[in-house]
Amino acid sequence: MDKFSDLRRVILGNNQIYIIDTCMRGVVFMKYTIKGKQTGVTNAMQEKAIKKIGKFERFFKPDAEAVISFKIEKDRYTFETAIYSGGTIIRAEECSNDMYASMDMVVEKLERQIRKHKTKLGKKIRQDAMTPDNFYINEEIDEDESYDVVRTKRFPLKPMDVEEAILQMNLLAHNFFVFINSDTETVNVVYRRKDGKYGLIEPEF
Repeated sequence: MDKFSDLRRVILGNNQIYIIDTCMRGVVFMKYTIKGKQTGVTNAMQEKAIKKIGKFERFFKPDAEAVISFKIEKDRYTFETAIYSGGTIIRAEECSNDMYASMDMVVEKLERQIRKHKTKLGKKIRQDAMTPDNFYINEEIDEDESYDVVRTKRFPLKPMDVEEAILQMNLLAHNFFVFINSDTETVNVVYRRKDGKYGLIEPEF
């Protein structure tokens, strides 16, 4: 791992977090934050993950950050990557009975997302986040040309706590619900995860 100039390791409860600032010969690469949830992260796992996700560095500005998460529950191995750059986030998560297989599936999913939206990512939406010159992909693929909003809903936001927001979401049979968090007085979103549990989105400004 000769391109890594700095590695810091933090342990928070059952989570191990590795923060890696990458630099080689004065060239700054993407920053990597690696998290182990209910599992340790070996050097081999780090190297393999960074090697695979590192192939996307060419699409992003040098100050981009990749947050990589490993999670093991019984015989299920989950690998997740979120790449943050200039306000744009590209994320993929996959689960299988083998961690390295999950890595490969995440790489394939990220590739599909970038290819499918390459024109808007490279030219229209986030030139401050991306490197447009590197978005030439010599491959035929159906690309989303437009984002058609077919319906607009307006409704008053009521202050409530998270538990009440989840109840309201379930009563509406929706997968998410927008509300004003009465504890923080900010707009939040609760949503139902794939595993049946709930998540909370809190904005940062």
